[in-house]
Amino acid sequence: MLGPLILGTERQSFLPSAPKPKQLLALLVLNANRVLSAASCIEELWSSDPPASAMSTLQTYVLHIRKALARVPGVGSLAAARSVLTTHDYGYALQVSPEDVDAFRFGMLVREGQRAQERAQHQRATELLAQALAVWRGDVLVDVQLGPMLQMHARALEEARLGAWERRVESDLRLGRHHLLLGELVGRAAAHPVNENIHAQLMVALYRSGRPADALGVYLRLRTMLRRELGLDPSMRLQQLYHAVLRADPVLDSHEVGEHGLSLDLAMQRTGT
Repeated sequence: MLGPLILGTERQSFLPSAPKPKQLLALLVLNANRVLSAASCIEELWSSDPPASAMSTLQTYVLHIRKALARVPGVGSLAAARSVLTTHDYGYALQVSPEDVDAFRFGMLVREGQRAQERAQHQRATELLAQALAVWRGDVLVDVQLGPMLQMHARALEEARLGAWERRVESDLRLGRHHLLLGELVGRAAAHPVNENIHAQLMVALYRSGRPADALGVYLRLRTMLRRELGLDPSMRLQQLYHAVLRADPVLDSHEVGEHGLSLDLAMQRTGT
């Protein structure tokens, strides 16, 4: 799911070749182990304009998916495929182990990383979050046509990916790895020009690397972009960070800075700003 859709292994995929069965398979996987109504499947495949034959065509697509599953080692037959992709009174359910789906493995690793952060185990957290990010092979479902429901899932996964990356950077900052993060943060800030959290992390990394003027420049560029694109000023937390850089507040060098992803939450409490 996290890249081109694959049914099987990296070396051999057994995907159905037609676009709509692939689209239906992706939807079933992302709703695995629960019944997905036929109406939801039809909405995904044809949005608000389904053909009169939508139900029978959906059944044909389900058959295509079962035939593809039957070719997967470990399934091996159409009869076995019917127990993997089951039919219910009002829909279908794909029965899979969460460990067999990269999107679910990603989520499990992220949750473990978050728990490690909450216990202040930042080395463990950065390792787990890096493993989670390594599961991705590209943009989510990059080769699948996305209807309304898959678009929603894809946006949620991409947001989770960015959030995992920000959390990993947060733990790396707490481990004093600011020099190593600079190139990565500069690229992310350029790709997300109004993301305050990434810009705050970049400001902290620059300041700790002996570049306070560059840290201030990051803030000023962000303020200009926010005003131009959204008609907004940076949040109070970003303004506090800017003023802390201006006065060279020693708390900025503390590895405690960065709680919950946005730098200086804790620093502001400590300095009374």
